[in-house]
Amino acid sequence: MFPSLALGFLVAGITAVAAASSSSCVGTISSLDDVSSAIQCTTVNINAFTVPGGKTFELQLLDGTTVNVLGEIQFGNLSWAGPLFRVIGNDVTFNGNNQRWDGGGPFYWDGQGAGITTPHPMMQISISGTLNKVYVVNSPSSAFAITNPGPLTISGVTVDDLQGNYPNSRSGNAAAAHNTDGFDVSGSDILIQHCTVLNQDDCLAINRGTNITFADNYCEYGHGISIGSISSNAVVSDIEIIGNHVVSSAFSFRIKTDASATNSIVKNVTYSDNTATNCTGFGVLITQSYPINLGTPGNGVSISDINFNHGTTSVTANSGAYRVAVNCGSGSCTGDWDWSGLQTSGGKAGSIINNNLITGFVHTVR
Repeated sequence: MFPSLALGFLVAGITAVAAASSSSCVGTISSLDDVSSAIQCTTVNINAFTVPGGKTFELQLLDGTTVNVLGEIQFGNLSWAGPLFRVIGNDVTFNGNNQRWDGGGPFYWDGQGAGITTPHPMMQISISGTLNKVYVVNSPSSAFAITNPGPLTISGVTVDDLQGNYPNSRSGNAAAAHNTDGFDVSGSDILIQHCTVLNQDDCLAINRGTNITFADNYCEYGHGISIGSISSNAVVSDIEIIGNHVVSSAFSFRIKTDASATNSIVKNVTYSDNTATNCTGFGVLITQSYPINLGTPGNGVSISDINFNHGTTSVTANSGAYRVAVNCGSGSCTGDWDWSGLQTSGGKAGSIINNNLITGFVHTVR
């Protein structure tokens, strides 16, 4: 081997070892000032601190980083667009350890979500890997927005906006919190499991993406488990909703497409082994007239192969609620609709419009 070539390999090897050694450090964050140095390490520990109002706590992580949250994170109150927190990276292990992330929701809540500019979302998750035991309280608006670059498993997360159920000085007699979605998803290859969401809007809202599973979660007080709302040029497919409990929610299971949407697809959605109780509005609602529940439907979104099977999904509606309502546009609902696993009780029957595809389910009018 030529001496110069051998020297080149040696230098390259030393450089690679030095780079690996430098990134294997442990970075510690106790304020935003610590972030830039901490993210040079593949272990990042986050201590308790307060993020100043108007600032995003952002982590742009090295591939394979492990994050350990070791104390409560609070966010200063300021009317601005947010997000409050953003994490970006590949093959990340994010351990929340059930430490609280307090978004300061009461400062923003006015019962309508329109009084002041509100940070949205609270937690922007743009990682692949795992996100475990993150505990969010008092999100100003949506708690989590998921835009992952690769496969992601989210487990044991809590969204506790229970305080928002009560009126405050700006909301009159209405619940103070509004638009507090639990998980807004615009990504693919996602598993969300064993999570708890106590809120005032969708527990889950899938806006676009494929191969998404929502399993063994608990949703209470909000708007249940949703596909949508679906706007133009979006695809949602291969969705499994399995083993969830939806309690005291306005909607239990909903697919909502914008009345004006075009060139979009919702297909291959399966509901299995779910339980919904004390539904206050609609047990199952599939509508193409959003934002109106049962208005004039559009037909610019194709909805196909929507199934309740492979295990019983039971829905109990209260006396004023609809058990099931379907509002398809002309010719836009197609494919197989096997609803043999859907059991409903209580409430009253809703209308089924432009859909004669449903099989295995008796829609009793009473």
